[in-house]
Amino acid sequence: MPKQKLSPKAAKAKAVRDLAAANTPARKAKRADSQKKHRANPSMKGKDYDHKDSKFKSVKANRGNDGMGTKKEGKRKFTTGLMKTTSKSQNASSKYKKKK
Repeated sequence: MPKQKLSPKAAKAKAVRDLAAANTPARKAKRADSQKKHRANPSMKGKDYDHKDSKFKSVKANRGNDGMGTKKEGKRKFTTGLMKTTSKSQNASSKYKKKK
């Protein structure tokens, strides 16, 4: 996938948003859970852990809700070994709200 062509200002704003999204408690728990499962299954190198289906998938297959698009995914709750439940609603922190 080619790099997005953004202005320097927009690229910086996107970097801040992406970092905030990557460091939410839900994403941290999923990342830690995925790393734990990869350490337990070294033969799964090159695969992504799908928290919705609770199994390893190819990187390609673990994108876009199994070909159904992300709009249909909704506010499902995904489980990890570290957090009881995570959802998009927990990611709605003040970091995402536009400042007026």
